[in-house]
Amino acid sequence: MISVNDFRTGLTVEVDNGIWRVIDFQHVKPGKGAAFVRSKLRNLRTGAIQEKTFRAGEKVGKAQIDNRKMQYLYANGDMHVFMDNESYDQIELPASTIEYELKYLKENMEVSIMMYGAETLGVELPNSVELKVTETEPGIKGDTASGGSKPATVETGLVVNVPFFVNEGDTLIINTTDGSYVSRG
Repeated sequence: MISVNDFRTGLTVEVDNGIWRVIDFQHVKPGKGAAFVRSKLRNLRTGAIQEKTFRAGEKVGKAQIDNRKMQYLYANGDMHVFMDNESYDQIELPASTIEYELKYLKENMEVSIMMYGAETLGVELPNSVELKVTETEPGIKGDTASGGSKPATVETGLVVNVPFFVNEGDTLIINTTDGSYVSRG
């Protein structure tokens, strides 16, 4: 058990028969009444985000999540195959459970698979990924590096707003938390 006073971003807890990751939290001490913790939690099984308020000092279960390094191999219809880097065991995950992550996954990419006991919860991406631009409008002479942006489609189908100087064939570094352009690779 862990006290809600010890919440920190990224902590996994068991609340209401679900496994949740703390996305955001705030300790509140109102002038009148008891202190409480306002939190934003993501359900690791469904992906749903929920805001929850706990009384200060309330106890919740700590979920033990194991992250196993795996390599994304290929898509097999609606299933996606991952291979354990150490044991070479393969697991399949349905596209519906990793819908968000598929925008950033390409073959042979190394990711962490979140495991709760024998249950596979999902894929944890690196903070940023390198993806190649497959389609974008050409830059127009006179466009500056600091002004404006245009849409670009990368090899996974994700559409990202990029500066005007980015061209087809460029490799970009994309932030996986919000899908934003970071820099050219």
